[in-house]
Amino acid sequence: MLSGRRLDLLDPTPVDIEIEDIAHGLAFVARWNGQTVGDYAYSVAEHSLLVEALFSRMEPAASAADKLTALLHDAPEYVIGDMISPVKAAVGPGYGALDDRLTAAVHIRFGLPAVTQPRLKRKIKKADRVSAWMEATQIAGFSIGEADKFFGRPDAALVEGLKIDLRPPVEVRRDFTRRHDELLRAIA
Repeated sequence: MLSGRRLDLLDPTPVDIEIEDIAHGLAFVARWNGQTVGDYAYSVAEHSLLVEALFSRMEPAASAADKLTALLHDAPEYVIGDMISPVKAAVGPGYGALDDRLTAAVHIRFGLPAVTQPRLKRKIKKADRVSAWMEATQIAGFSIGEADKFFGRPDAALVEGLKIDLRPPVEVRRDFTRRHDELLRAIA
């Protein structure tokens, strides 16, 4: 990692996890395989910021720990990249196990439960689907009808005022790290 840490992908430990490595990696991993409009790829870090914002709107009483869990929902992708669900399924159960081990290490590193409770995971997944709908309609070339079919149409009030602006990775990395730090301080 850029921090100098050596992360064993098959046996990751929390001591080898640094937020700067996560933020950097996610800021340079493109969602939609880079097939989005604009001068910059839409990164997993930007997506994670949007998911956390949507989750916070959906769950206004959520704890800082739950919001941090939402922000870090795709954290393992900083080292394993972003794959669409059909590819993950084709790779097989080994991919899921690797993702689970990395998630547990990331969560423990930042004081979260190693395994996300199913109820919280479902709520974050709902925010993730709303984010995917927004991404599809705003930057990935889907019609609203197509996005509705794949992701379901979100409540208009939920997405009101939210717009995806593609930005340089360095800006996204900075904002991801800053949001992480704010949530971590709120937990302490």
